[in-house]
Amino acid sequence: MSYIVNTLSNLTQQSAFATMSIGNLIMIAVACVFLYLAIAKGFEPLLLVPIAFGMLLVNIYPDIMQEGGLLHYFFKLDEWAILPSLIFMGVGAMTDFGPLIANPKSFWLGAAAQFGIFAAYFGAIAMGFNDRAAAAISIIGGADGPTSIFLASKLGQTDIMGPIAVAAYSYMSLVPIIQPPIMKALTTKKERSIKMEQLRPVSKLEKILFPIIVTIIVSLILPTTAPLIGMLMLGNLFRESGVVRQLQETASNALMYIVVILLGTSVGATTSAEAFLNATTLKIVALGLIAFMFGTAAGVLLGKLMCLATGGKINPLIGSAGVSAVPMAARVSQKVGAEEDPTNFLLMHAMGPNVAGVIGTAVVAGTFMAVFGIV
Repeated sequence: MSYIVNTLSNLTQQSAFATMSIGNLIMIAVACVFLYLAIAKGFEPLLLVPIAFGMLLVNIYPDIMQEGGLLHYFFKLDEWAILPSLIFMGVGAMTDFGPLIANPKSFWLGAAAQFGIFAAYFGAIAMGFNDRAAAAISIIGGADGPTSIFLASKLGQTDIMGPIAVAAYSYMSLVPIIQPPIMKALTTKKERSIKMEQLRPVSKLEKILFPIIVTIIVSLILPTTAPLIGMLMLGNLFRESGVVRQLQETASNALMYIVVILLGTSVGATTSAEAFLNATTLKIVALGLIAFMFGTAAGVLLGKLMCLATGGKINPLIGSAGVSAVPMAARVSQKVGAEEDPTNFLLMHAMGPNVAGVIGTAVVAGTFMAVFGIV
């Protein structure tokens, strides 16, 4: 009888129930909400499903993130900035820079959306974060998960990398919820109904030269951005050259999705209750939201200014796509515009600021690294 009692006691002590806290239960509930949003609502499921599942796993079995645990080694690839760079290569292989080349003014909209990063930077300083931590937190405003992880790693902010990455990817996923109210509040019905002229055709030579020229210029000015910009443009060169179809398909499909699984689950697994449910994390999440909202607003406001300067030829809604959540932010611009006029097609116009935002966020990250003397 004692053997049975001891066996049952050991089994009970080894179960997750023995160490489960209220915080763990809260985080498990949050993970389930994220899974619901990803599966039932379709909010960026490629990102949200692995992140939410990593969150679920670590709050049931914390040792999975300890040294020797599976996701510990996945996260090391984040810390070494390997996975963010590979993600950028996959993004480049899937991205058409044609709309940006056809309408170079889109660069200004992508730049304006970076305003949220600097707003969050000074906000983080005011909240008591040191300058490097503030820089790592503020990059969330670019709505670019890989760049957020990359910069946090380079600035030595691995202790807050988890909350930063989760906030960045969560806001990327929630673009369809966060952006529309801001876009509608800052524009009139007439502005939202503006139809833009069709973009000019872009030659193959232009598309081939673009990644080469951007890599040379940006890397010469900010060499520290080479891992991100270089991989982004390499992937795009695979796509546009047309001579390495196998590499383009691998970078944009198999490799990209493998990296998303590794990165997503490891990022989600940083959200144990002990690490996530504290004042510092809440500040980071709040600052990220402020940065994202300011970035969206700045893009729309510059879009309004450009609309006025061009005599009503630019729909201000495309300015919101300047945050680098590709292609979700561009789709939101299209959706909000179509609500006013179903015959209005803004998607390709919005893709210009959208891909410009990817470049812009990487440049801002490189600027921070240069300021802090990171090589």
